Amino acid sequence: MRCRFLLSLLMLLPVGLCVPKARGEAVNEMQAAQQAYSKRDWDGTVKAASKAIAGDAKLAGAYQVRGMAQFMRSKFAESAADFDRYLELRPEEKNRHWMRGISLYYAGKYDEGRKQFEGYEKVDTNDVENAVWHFLCVARKDGLAKARKGLLKIGNDKRVPMTQVYELFRGTIKPADVEAAARDVAGVEAGKRAWFYAHLYLGTYYDVTGDKEKALGHLKLADEKYRIEHYMGDVARVHHALLKAERKKK
Repeated sequence: MRCRFLLSLLMLLPVGLCVPKARGEAVNEMQAAQQAYSKRDWDGTVKAASKAIAGDAKLAGAYQVRGMAQFMRSKFAESAADFDRYLELRPEEKNRHWMRGISLYYAGKYDEGRKQFEGYEKVDTNDVENAVWHFLCVARKDGLAKARKGLLKIGNDKRVPMTQVYELFRGTIKPADVEAAARDVAGVEAGKRAWFYAHLYLGTYYDVTGDKEKALGHLKLADEKYRIEHYMGDVARVHHALLKAERKKK
């Protein structure tokens, strides 16, 4: 998804003489949570953010960063609950909170996820990823045919291979066409990002259409060979881990 909720967007309250001691301590804990998150210390993030919330239950940024860390720990219901609390305190952010939609999808709350991605249309109508996650939610609840029929209309997403990803989920092209588009991207970094998104969405496509082995192969590539430093990079990691655990159980 587009970069809408990075750590720079988390609300940090100033600590000074005019701030009550208890609240100042809560803000310090939230800063500690953000630092832990930047170091990929998910457990440490949750611990510090929880302390911040205990000190000030209206510290919105603490819920946001804890929700992100809970997703990284595959605690999807807890992640969604934290995002819900964040939005109670920051309702103006409701439509753009695509992270919440992804957490809802993995928590199995498909109808809520669908509504979240429909809300995101009011923010950006050029994001193929939003249409894909909406598709995934509808497909899980109501089947592939209904998901294709209700696929959100997207304008011009210039990122390669997003046009091909959209057409794949629409049912007009084959997975090989997505790979071909990624293969044509010049430049090491641009090529890596193109291959990451190709494999991430080929993986989710094969997963939702029932081919778990192909899904696992593509998500492994997105997670390991082409991994990017972005929230979606961790979405690939989390999904890859889920599929590995599922196969191990079998």
